[in-house]
Amino acid sequence: MKYLLAALAAATSVSAHGWVDNATIGGVFYQLYHPYQDPYMGEWAPPRISRKLVTNGPVLDVTSIDLQCGGSTAEGQIGTEPAPLHAPAAAGSQVNLRWTYWPDSHMGPIMTYMARCPDEGCDTWQPGEAPVFFKIHEAGRYTTDKVWPDDIWEVTKLMSWTNEGYNYTIPACLAPGHYLVRHEILALHSAWAKGEAQFYPHCHQLTITSGGNVREAPEEYRVSFPGAYKDDDPGIFFNVWTPGDYTIPGPPVWQCPESE
Repeated sequence: MKYLLAALAAATSVSAHGWVDNATIGGVFYQLYHPYQDPYMGEWAPPRISRKLVTNGPVLDVTSIDLQCGGSTAEGQIGTEPAPLHAPAAAGSQVNLRWTYWPDSHMGPIMTYMARCPDEGCDTWQPGEAPVFFKIHEAGRYTTDKVWPDDIWEVTKLMSWTNEGYNYTIPACLAPGHYLVRHEILALHSAWAKGEAQFYPHCHQLTITSGGNVREAPEEYRVSFPGAYKDDDPGIFFNVWTPGDYTIPGPPVWQCPESE
């Protein structure tokens, strides 16, 4: 019996990996790409604002193009397929992302990046390995003297069936135009024991309808995926099962200039 229970627990831990199920942007609700529904709908699959997500499992290789948006080179994708639609929103407005239930052992930070798409839109654009992504939000560990199950991370808010999701604010100074948003959870539960941090990136497309005059962050804030992370970064090769300070990986968060 104990072996059966262990097998069931292992199966549950795999199926419990989450994804961003829906978003509210500019006051409008959007159902996002469903990795276990949309691929089987063929021509009846609805157009989405979110890029294709091959699986609810993690990306493990920080040198893979899959790290960009959760695509799969094994499925013949480069990064991940552009989505056909953009969600309109004003700069300075808040976006709510609703993840599916997140397993309580998968502790780690949440990070959100943006990239300016060509003037024609994001729907035919792949960033490749160009340094175009700038971080607009990050949050990690809030307790330094506790360990699981008592420590609190940004991702802790998603570990409830009644979670209200994650919010980010579109920088108010960004100029009107098309933007790709790269949002991710970094799960650290197996990083120390297995040397295997788990990345869960998702991408959706925005059209900023009104805002400021800044098209993108300065060059020193922009990174590529892959390229932004290394396996031995302190925030990636990290023992989440011990108390202590945590440093979020990647570039610093970019903020609008005070003059804008």
